[in-house]
Amino acid sequence: MPSFPILQRSSEEKILYSDRLTLERQKLTVCPIIDGEEHLRLLNFQHNFITRIQNISNLQKLIFLDLYDNQIEEISGLCTLRSLRVLLLGKNRIKKISNLENLKSLDVLDLHGNQITTIENVNHLCDLRVLNLARNLLSHVDNLNGLDSLTELNLRHNQITFVRDVDNLPSLQRLFLSFNNISTFESVCCLADSTSLSDITFDGNPIAQESWYRHTVLQNMMQLRQLDMKRITEEERRMASVIAKKEEEKKRESHKQSLLKEKKRLTINNVARKWDLQQQRVTNIATNQDGKDSDSPSQDPCQVDGSTISAFPEETGSLDSGLSNALQGLSVTDTYLVEVDGDTLSLYGSGALESLDRNWSVQTAGMVTTVSFTFIEFDEIVQVLPKLKIKFPNSLHLKFKETNLVMLQQFNALAQLRRIDQLTVDPQGNPVVSFTLWKYYVLFRLSHFSMQKINGTEVTQNDMIMAERLFGILAHVASSELPQYRLISILGDARKKQFRYLLESKGKKPGIVNEENNDSKRLAGENTNRATLNYTTRDFYNEKLEEIKEKKKFCKTYIEDLVKEATEINMKNEALQKLWPQMFIELVRDAVIEIRNKNSYMKLCLQKITDQK
Repeated sequence: MPSFPILQRSSEEKILYSDRLTLERQKLTVCPIIDGEEHLRLLNFQHNFITRIQNISNLQKLIFLDLYDNQIEEISGLCTLRSLRVLLLGKNRIKKISNLENLKSLDVLDLHGNQITTIENVNHLCDLRVLNLARNLLSHVDNLNGLDSLTELNLRHNQITFVRDVDNLPSLQRLFLSFNNISTFESVCCLADSTSLSDITFDGNPIAQESWYRHTVLQNMMQLRQLDMKRITEEERRMASVIAKKEEEKKRESHKQSLLKEKKRLTINNVARKWDLQQQRVTNIATNQDGKDSDSPSQDPCQVDGSTISAFPEETGSLDSGLSNALQGLSVTDTYLVEVDGDTLSLYGSGALESLDRNWSVQTAGMVTTVSFTFIEFDEIVQVLPKLKIKFPNSLHLKFKETNLVMLQQFNALAQLRRIDQLTVDPQGNPVVSFTLWKYYVLFRLSHFSMQKINGTEVTQNDMIMAERLFGILAHVASSELPQYRLISILGDARKKQFRYLLESKGKKPGIVNEENNDSKRLAGENTNRATLNYTTRDFYNEKLEEIKEKKKFCKTYIEDLVKEATEINMKNEALQKLWPQMFIELVRDAVIEIRNKNSYMKLCLQKITDQK
């Protein structure tokens, strides 16, 4: 057993310092036995080499115990000191907070400069006002429930990255978090819920280097009086309030943009789903027709039911509950989308074509230079090209994606536009792009536009020459084989267009006249050979076919009636030829009989004349 020194004071010392004993800097390695000093209230062991707290259990009236700067590794030997109010154990080697269960009256606990890694075993200290855990090895702050009287918490010079439970301290006024590893306000957001906190420090943390640091703290903790040991002025509060409003507006705008972005994504998904179903339906109809022709049974795998819809799962994104609620049910209702983004008008789904009938503002319509069509049949697009030319006169760039461009003839329809500088045809959903010479055909047919780019590639003079060589003879043959009446009709339409532009240009401003004169020149530039290369949509062709059938039926009926009438006339003529000799004989005979008695015949004639008068 180690031997302990026994401390005995003289009578004069006991009278002079009756309730306190100071043993600092005495090179003590153990706590001495203090006999006959049960009335002590203050005991100081600062700056010694003590490794263990012992031999003080008899000092039950002790209020203040100072063991600062020793070599203590464990908190122990304090269970009988129920009156202790101040315990100073700073700058020791303590690794764990423990054995404080009976110190329920503790008011100040100083454990700075130790090796503590976790805050624990302090929840019962309901009267504790000051807790100092600076210069330890703490990485996080939590487990502070129950410290209802705590007003000051010192956590400087640790390794703290996040803070929790501080908002559950109803009396906390001062919190020191200087020189830790806090980098975001979200890691200490619980501080914003504290209603009592008035003084806080973050200096020495990564967060304090951010430009938004000070006003973010102030706008979330309006009750603060000091930040980083500097008093907060009313001007700072006002500025923080202004910035907070701007941040809130940005957040609302960001939320709105996220909502619109997600709405756009879902709508495009719906349009794509509808388009795929439509294409599958067309494919299956064609397959079934082929099957009927070959007398082979075929089933339609594309049934428009829940199973088919599930074959097109929607993309999933990381959305908050607000966005999810706002977008609930959207995927079922919206089947087309119209979007103006800068100078680009994007149309998704055939329903979007109806938007061309809107009353677009002059500014918006004039700003649009690019028009993009997606998930729309090209034949439907052809029908609105005249509207496009009128509504968006500055549109120079057309984009087609998933529009069923399947043959070169379809590009003929673009000749009716005012002007095209660029053309983009996405390979997706447009099989015509797989044709080797499709670009040359476009350049030939639309040569009067002097196009600059096709699918992002610059058009060169060599390209124009090659296009003319490849397709010039084709256009010549087409115009040569065209019936005369049809050729006159086509040329007549072109002349009518030129004449109309000339009439409309009268009385207009010089700039407009010049622009439309250019259009007239372009029309003139579309020569006869190219003008014969037209495109008729399937619907228009079917309508014409029905009209031709009706005309054919009418002509057939009319000709049949004419033939019937001619046949009857011919039959009558043949009958007349057969009867005529006998009729002629009878006519001569009757005439001879009548004039045989000249006087009687004259009287009869005179009588007839008299009766007629």
